[in-house]
Amino acid sequence: MTDTTLTATVIAVAADGTHRFSKEPRPVIRLLAGLGVEGDAHAGVTVKHRSRVRADPTQPNLRQLHLIHAELFDEVARQGFTVHPADLGENITTRGLDVLALPRGARLHLGPEAVVEVTGLRNPCAQIDAFMPGLLREVVGTDDRGEPVFRAGIMAVVLTGGEVRPGDDIRVELPPQPHEALKRV
Repeated sequence: MTDTTLTATVIAVAADGTHRFSKEPRPVIRLLAGLGVEGDAHAGVTVKHRSRVRADPTQPNLRQLHLIHAELFDEVARQGFTVHPADLGENITTRGLDVLALPRGARLHLGPEAVVEVTGLRNPCAQIDAFMPGLLREVVGTDDRGEPVFRAGIMAVVLTGGEVRPGDDIRVELPPQPHEALKRV
């Protein structure tokens, strides 16, 4: 099933070859099937996030690509935080797409070629407060039951490679029902 009524756009792309919190904005990134973003420190078949490598370096890399919605930047700006694309370590910044509401397994068609599959929620960590004190509490909330709500973007794996640029359209392909809500990966 494809949602053809959705109008969403890539507003920024970023990559960084070193393990730093923020990434470098770029005019274009190249997604590599089964790996992630060419030249990015988190690209690879197995997990590359340092804490996850310490736990088990052989686990599959479900975090090849980090996407975040620019609407989050608008929200935190109202609380006095100035956050720009790539600041929170995302590879792709979107606008017009509620990434947090996507189900696990949703496929995002980015630009003319690339296809990624959503694997789960980003697990926000203390590095967010190291970047900007107080920001972590803005991107981690609680729901009505007191359960944590993670709002710092989603993670995905690359199914089909291709170049992605600011201004590219995003088309969403939903998996079959029943949809599975996103969990931390």
